[in-house]
Amino acid sequence: MKVQCLNSSSIKTRNLIKKSFAELINEKKQLSKITVSELVKRANLTRSTFYTHYDNIYQVAEEYQMQTIELLCNENLILHTKHDILDYFDNIYNCLKENEDTYKLLLNAKDSLPFLYKLKSIASEKIYKALINTSNDNYLELKVSFFMDGMILEIIKYFKNENNYSLKGPFLLNCV
Repeated sequence: MKVQCLNSSSIKTRNLIKKSFAELINEKKQLSKITVSELVKRANLTRSTFYTHYDNIYQVAEEYQMQTIELLCNENLILHTKHDILDYFDNIYNCLKENEDTYKLLLNAKDSLPFLYKLKSIASEKIYKALINTSNDNYLELKVSFFMDGMILEIIKYFKNENNYSLKGPFLLNCV
């Protein structure tokens, strides 16, 4: 991140850049096809304004990814019980819900799979570590992986409009 002090003006500019980026990724379907020139034109900004905030297009994409990964990697969040795990998924769900339009655009791009695999890996490891001490199931790691694969698939389907449910109301607490 280039701008060190994020005042309200900087935050608005970064949000405008990210919104324009998300629109372009939805149109182009590939990160490598987006240029700074078309992004600043779409955002009605100057190139120098863009470069004040980011070094390149990939850094904008990385910021989206890091926001979600920070949520998943929260070192202060220790999962001990089933309820902790459900709260953890509700936090993920709330993050997705708060940024629904952006994720809908970003996850429709062809470049989204590495990001989703990273999310799956982080969440799976966190859940496995939470359950390993309370389970003597030899297939626990496989079951966690299976569950997370299903979660990721449902996230992809949701953001690609391949199902008809919404992110309204309680999520996992009503599933178990």
